[in-house]
This record gives sequence, C-alpha cells and structure tokens, in this order.
Amino acid sequence: MKIAIDAMGGDFGPRNPVEGAVQAATEFDIQVVLVGREEEIKKELERLRVPQSLPVQVVNAKDVVDMNDKASTALRKKSSSIMVASSLVKKGRAQGIVSAGNTGATMAAAKFVIGCLQGVDRPGLAMVIPTPKGNAVLLDVGANVDCKPHHLTHFGIMGYIYAKGILNIPEPKIGLLSIGEEESKGNEVTREAYRMLKDSPLNFYGNIEGTDVFSGKVDVIVCDGFVGNITLKVGESIAATMQALLKEEVGKIFASKLAYPILRQVFARFQKLTDYSEYAGAALLGIKETCIICHGRSSPKAIKNAIKIATDFYQNRVNHHIKEQILNFTMHKSSIK
Repeated sequence: MKIAIDAMGGDFGPRNPVEGAVQAATEFDIQVVLVGREEEIKKELERLRVPQSLPVQVVNAKDVVDMNDKASTALRKKSSSIMVASSLVKKGRAQGIVSAGNTGATMAAAKFVIGCLQGVDRPGLAMVIPTPKGNAVLLDVGANVDCKPHHLTHFGIMGYIYAKGILNIPEPKIGLLSIGEEESKGNEVTREAYRMLKDSPLNFYGNIEGTDVFSGKVDVIVCDGFVGNITLKVGESIAATMQALLKEEVGKIFASKLAYPILRQVFARFQKLTDYSEYAGAALLGIKETCIICHGRSSPKAIKNAIKIATDFYQNRVNHHIKEQILNFTMHKSSIK
C-alpha cells in the first residue's frame, strides 16, 4: 500500500511533511508518495540525504491551497497538492491521504473526489484524546457544524469501529455529549439521537456531560462539529495552561527544586500525554478511503504518526467495517418501523 502526503500543506510545508514522511518510510517501511512542487520537495529530500532505496515517490503538483482559501476555491484548483493527492487515492494509486493543510479543503477534496461510503452523507472528523483510563475518540471535531439525529448516530457507529480497530478496545462504550445525563436532557437533536442510539445494537452508555469527556467513562464521545471543536480546543488550552502552572509552582518551592530531577520525568510524561503530535491527526471517517487531517503546525513527528495511523486504518479494514455497520443499522431501523 501507499500513502499520499500533501507535501505543501500546513504552516511548515514542505519541510515538515517531507521530513515526517521520510521518518515513516524509514521507521515503518511504509511507501509514501509526496505530492507538491517537485523542485521544492526534492530540495528537502536532498537536505535530509534520503537514500534512493527508501520507498519515497514524488508526484508534481504546481498549485497550493492557501490556509485561508475557502473549500469551494480549493476544489477549483485541480492542480493543487491536495487535489492531486486525492485523485491518486481515487484512482487507486494510493490507499490513503495525510494532510496538514487547509482542513476545509482536505475534507471537501476527500468528500467530492474520493467520495463517501454507501449510506454516509456526512463524514465525521474523529480525534483521539487522552484519559486516565487510556485513549478515547471524540467526534465530530469540526466537519459538521449542524447535524441531524441520524448523523450523530452514524458518528457513534463510526467512532465505535475506529475505537475497536485502531485503539484495540474490545467493546467500546459510546456516550452522547449533552447538558445532563438524563434521557430528557439536551436539545431536540440530541434527544432524538439518544433514542436512536439506545435502540441500536451498539454499546450505548447514554448521555455524558462536559465533565466526563476526558474522564474515561466512555470510549467514544459523540457530538456535532460545533461542540466538538470547542471541546477539543478547550482541552488543548487546559493542558498547556496546566504545564505552565506546574513549572511555575515548582520554581517557587525550594524543596521542589531539589526534587527537580525526579519531577522532570513526571513533566516529560505529562507532556507526552497531552502532546498533540503523539495523537497524530484526526481521521475523517465515512469516506471510501483513508484520510488523516493533521494540525497546521504539525511537526515531522506528528506527520510520521499520522502516516502510521493511516496504514493501521487501511490494514484493519476500518472502512469495510463502517460500511457494514451502517448497513446493519439501516436494516435494524427499518425492522423497528
């Protein structure tokens, strides 16, 4: 299999995407296709002294989608790196795509070039988040601001498959993010989604509140993209603030200074748990092939981990299982009626 990399995407393209792709090819023996301005990509490969034996291929794409471009504008740039990379996946010349570029453009290219799985009309952006009990999946984190109840139910199905196939959780518990645990809490959309999830064959826990998102109470947290995006960014902000406050307090206490060699290990562990690069990127669930969307400021390490996730996604046949479960849900819903 091959993974297409949007080499021009992100705040640090092509430098970081190319370096991350080279690391993935070196460490995991993954075949990567770097898509972008050929001359710039080759300069980066020369800087890194990449041996010819490494499974790295370059495909030229003369245009770049700017981070501020609208998704509709990006779709018209047929020769941009994200559109060419998506076309490679569409044609079967690559089995997945990784991009740290314009999120809206990447989602639009994935949806309209690669296409959605049968039964899915709203792909969901799923992010792995840390909890005291391991990792959980939060979705949607920004692909769909307005959702209908069946969209949230589909997110539950897709998150369940992702948690099972990628996080290796045998029977993931699904929670619906709302303003209270009671079935009657929430707006009209969440109340109807609760009923649909409850009637589904999924392992549905019920409603969870904002205080439960990072607690590990459930393995899959379902919400619309508006709520999910805010939740994710608040979590990132709290983690960064906690790191800064801990370091500041340690500096004030003399005993803590003496114990700093030990505390440094604790800080390193905490930083790793809350480091976005450890969690690669967000998987766009519900399209026909693999798509991992990274943060614009992604480091080479984050790109490398995203490529590894894309490979695991493909090898674990996540899309096949999502398609199967969406069909099962549709049949189950029809039998209830």
